[in-house]
Amino acid sequence: MAAMKPRTGDGPLEVTKEGRGIVLRMPLEGGGRLVVEMNAEEATALGDAIKDCVG
Repeated sequence: MAAMKPRTGDGPLEVTKEGRGIVLRMPLEGGGRLVVEMNAEEATALGDAIKDCVG
């Protein structure tokens, strides 16, 4: 039987361009990672929305 490793969110926030898409990998507090693939327009809209929230 394989050893079980705890799933942690440790690690950096990663954003990479893969093919035509942009992939965001975000560590989560409860463990695991949120992975979102988006196009350039969606990434720009997300960046603008985040900037509006933090000032």
